Amino acid sequence: MTVERTYAMIKPDAVKRKLIGKIVDRIEAEGFTIVAMRKHCFSLKEAQGFYFVHRARPFYPELTEFMSSGPIVALVLERDNAIAHWRDTMGATNPANAAPNTLRKLHAASIGENCVHGSDAPDTAAQEMGFMFPGISLL
Repeated sequence: MTVERTYAMIKPDAVKRKLIGKIVDRIEAEGFTIVAMRKHCFSLKEAQGFYFVHRARPFYPELTEFMSSGPIVALVLERDNAIAHWRDTMGATNPANAAPNTLRKLHAASIGENCVHGSDAPDTAAQEMGFMFPGISLL
């Protein structure tokens, strides 16, 4: 097992539905340490920058509009195999395909409004943590 960090986000749909506490409780129950956390409202330009890797995908305009529609909660999580464990905890992007008791199965409204985000690899995690926590030393 390797202790690592990952980036997690509680998306605008979950913030709007007052699910921050439930999601944070689940994060801690899964054995994660919350290294950093902040609430933030993306401008459209910031959302476009954060999701730049998807700029050629047909869902990009809708995604960036949604992500700039309300506040998000950005987190840096740490534990053994954090990236894989957080992705397992989130469940499949489409809540209809998500495993039972995953966050998306429990709380997602749709494939677009799927309540949480998580990095898919160490380099992505590093980039996303740097984007959301610039100039901050994460102890």
